[in-house]
Amino acid sequence: MGDQSFVRRRALAIYFVLAFGIAWIGSFASVGPRFLAGEAIEYSDGGLMALAMLGAPFAAGILMTYLASGRPGLYELIAGVKRYQVAGHWYLPLLIFPALLLLVAVLLGVFVDPEMAPTFAIQGFLLGPIAGIVEEIGWTGFAYPTMRKKASALSAAISLGIIHGIWHFLVWYLSQSGDLGVYWWPYFFGFCLHVVALRVLIVWVFENTGSLLLAMLMHASSTGFFVILIPTTMAPVNWVIYYNVYGVVLCLVATIVAMKYGKTLRGKAT
Repeated sequence: MGDQSFVRRRALAIYFVLAFGIAWIGSFASVGPRFLAGEAIEYSDGGLMALAMLGAPFAAGILMTYLASGRPGLYELIAGVKRYQVAGHWYLPLLIFPALLLLVAVLLGVFVDPEMAPTFAIQGFLLGPIAGIVEEIGWTGFAYPTMRKKASALSAAISLGIIHGIWHFLVWYLSQSGDLGVYWWPYFFGFCLHVVALRVLIVWVFENTGSLLLAMLMHASSTGFFVILIPTTMAPVNWVIYYNVYGVVLCLVATIVAMKYGKTLRGKAT
């Protein structure tokens, strides 16, 4: 009984330890020795790291939901995934990401460098849903509701967004620092800006619908359309420019939402 009580009191901390531990240890085991030896990390190596990254929040979310809330918690989690019957206008935020990604890419392609112009990569239609569906079981399904008990929706969203951004650190460093060199740190800063804004927008939709499915689709739209529309062969300095400009633009949108809906991020009941 005492052990169960300890797990329930520390459930959020345990979740983060598992989410980081599984992702980082798995990623380092995949390519760490080659990275330390100075060998190039190939694109094909991303598959092994992706398994660790995607599996971490999913497994941690399922496990901690069960340990903290038992079967009722799992049933509630499943109910959120199945909740698709919400007011139709709450599906419109899914268009925020392709619209802004396209806008930023077009403007930068015209005014900064033609290589930043949008492209079309069909694999995004597969990678986006996989990332959204699997990851949000942990981030929105378990971590956010637990954080929400002790903080406002906006504060919890920003905090979780920062943690979510940092969670990407090791795999991004292992896979990209060799190519980006001195540009990696400002690139990662821009990446984290966009992750924090993304989290605020996901929480906004989740708070107003209670739909974990929509949270998954928001993440899927963000990741999927990035893969579809943004070229992967940009020069390092252009990666810095793109991610920081897009991060600022997305933060502006999240700020507008926060100003309109307040700390609860909720409007009228739907």
